[in-house]
Formats: sequence, C-alpha cells, structure tokens
Amino acid sequence: MATQDNRQQMQSPSYRLPALDQDFLLGDSMRGVRFLLEYAKAEEALRNWGVRSTIVVFGTARARPLDDMTADETVGDRERKQLARRARWYEEARRFGRIASERGGAMEHDHGQRDNVIATGGGPGIMEAANRGAFEAGAPSIGFNITLQHEQEPNAYSTPELTFRFHYFAMRKMHLAMRANALVVFPGGFGTLDELFELLTLQQTQKAPRLPVVLYDESYWRSIINFHALVEEGTISPHDLDLFEFAESAEEIWDKLVASGLRLPPQSR
Repeated sequence: MATQDNRQQMQSPSYRLPALDQDFLLGDSMRGVRFLLEYAKAEEALRNWGVRSTIVVFGTARARPLDDMTADETVGDRERKQLARRARWYEEARRFGRIASERGGAMEHDHGQRDNVIATGGGPGIMEAANRGAFEAGAPSIGFNITLQHEQEPNAYSTPELTFRFHYFAMRKMHLAMRANALVVFPGGFGTLDELFELLTLQQTQKAPRLPVVLYDESYWRSIINFHALVEEGTISPHDLDLFEFAESAEEIWDKLVASGLRLPPQSR
C-alpha cells in the first residue's frame, strides 16, 4: 500500500510552530502578546544594565544645533529667529544631559544600580540633544524610539544596547514613566504636549508618585498654554499648578530638580 504524501500537512500554516509563525504573531488575536513583548524586551535590557531610575527629557524633534542652522539666503528673518531659538533649546538640552549624567548617578554603580539615567524618545531634536549630553559625559542613556508612518530613526547618541523600538505608543509611554525620578520638558508640539499632560495627569490623580517636573523656557509655555485660565474656569485646582516649575537654563533645571526632591544615590549627594 502506497504511503500517503504529507506535504500538504507539513506546509500548512497551522503546522508552523506558533513562536515562528509571523502571520499568527502579527494577527489581531495576538495583540496582547505583542504588547507584552514590547514591555518584556525593554524591561530585561534595562534590568541587565542596572537602570534603577531615569530623568525623562521631552521636546521638539525639530530643534537643531547651531552648526546645523541653514545658511540659505532665502530664509526670512522670522524663520531665522525661530531656528536660532530652537538651536538654543538644543544646546541647553545637551548641556542638561551632561549635567544630569555627571551629577545624578548614571555613571556610578550603587550595588550594580544606575540612577537618573537620561531617557528620551530616541529621535532627533531635543531627544538627540539630551542623549548627546549624556554621551559626551561618558554615561549611558536610553532611547525609546517609535515606529511611525514616515520612518523615524534613532539618533546616534543613545546607548545602542539601550535603544529600543516600539509599535505601541502606550507601552513606550509606560516605559518612559515607570522609572522616572524627574521630568524635564523642553518646548515641543503635539507629541510633547501629549507626554507632558499624561504624566501631569498621573500625578494629579495620584496614579503615580509625585516627581519634580520642570518646563524649560517659560515664555514659550506661557504663550501656548494659559495655565491660569484652567484655574479660573474651575477645570483644575489652584494647587495643580504646583505640579511643575519653569527654568531658563540647564543649570537652573538641575537646581530646581534637586530642590524639589530629586532622588540622588548616596555617592552623588
């Protein structure tokens, strides 16, 4: 009796090992598993590097350093001023990344643990600047990059082993928040505002512990958000404005974080 050919069974998608079946893993029913994988992969790497706490830096992806500013004669005076202002933001974020890395415990091991490691969204602009400052200090820093429709690449200054790629904004935000000792927010657009208000809401509702929050360049923030109008309209309480402060330089950011109770390892105090 001839042996029945089993090639159809062997080649059937149902016969693939689940862990090796991309059609299955990328299907709708496995969304929760993919969510878990995005948590677990970054969590394992951060634990292996002994990252106990971070200082999260947000801000626009459109800032560039002074030496990258355009020399195009067609650029008008208004745009030139905007470029110069964004370049100042970049340089202060870079300076802050270095200050925090040198003074906060990112380079020192407390029983194998690192504290106040710079963590950003991993992209260009302010994110690059903060990672760059840490890099120039010789400290590790984290880049939580996101896959976008127009592909965003990680900047060249986050520590390669601590540079992650996410599909889900929610899991990326969770990793940004869960180890944060402090939040520093430079001027930015929709993404920066989204991240800022999410973390402020977590503190306002006491879903997360209180941590120092400093917004850089008060004139920018006052020009785009009327914080006091929220109080006047009764949509927030007056004491909610105590959840954050303003600063005008990298040194002032650091001083205000420390004065507001930034947790420092013993050897950095």
